[in-house]
Amino acid sequence: MPIDAEADLLDREEMELTESGRTEKAIATGRTLGRGLVGGLISTVVMTSFRMPIAHSLPPTSAFWARFVGDGEDSDYPLQGLVLHLLYGMAGGGLFALLFEQRVTESGHMDEAYGTLLGTVYGLLLSEFGIHVVLKRVLRMELQSDERFVFHLSHLIYGVTLGAWSGSRAKHRRDEHAEGW
Repeated sequence: MPIDAEADLLDREEMELTESGRTEKAIATGRTLGRGLVGGLISTVVMTSFRMPIAHSLPPTSAFWARFVGDGEDSDYPLQGLVLHLLYGMAGGGLFALLFEQRVTESGHMDEAYGTLLGTVYGLLLSEFGIHVVLKRVLRMELQSDERFVFHLSHLIYGVTLGAWSGSRAKHRRDEHAEGW
C-alpha cells in the first residue's frame, strides 16, 4: 500500500474513533441531563408539597406569570405558576446534574452523603439567587422574615432532595461508565 493511502486510512480510522467518542460523550451528557431533569422534577414536587401548606400561597412563579405573560393577579394563574415552577425546578436539576454529577459519581461509597452535601449548597445558592435577583429585582417583591424563612427552607429541601436523589443514582452511572457509556 502506498504511503499516502496508508496515511489516509489512518486519518479516516482516527476520525471514526473521534466521532465515536463524541457520540458516546453526547449520549452520556444527554443521560446526565435527563437524570437531572427527573431529579429536579422530584425535588420540586417535594419542595412544593412542603411549602404550599405552610406558606398558604402560590409559588412566586405565579407572580412571574402574572407580571410578564398574563394581565391579572398572581392568584389568577395557579396552574400556570405551578407548571412554571416545575419547569424551573427541572431546569435547576438539569444544571445540577451537568455541574456536579461526575463529582458525586467519583466520590465513592458515600454517594448519597456527598450528593446531599452538594445539593444542600446548591439549594441555598438557588435560594439566595431567588431572593435577591428573582424576587427583589425582577418581581419587585420583598418577603417578610417568616416568608423568607420558609422560602429558604423550601429551597434547602429542594437541594437536599436533589443531591440525595442524584447520589442514589451514582452506582448506576458507574455501571454505565464501565460498559462504555
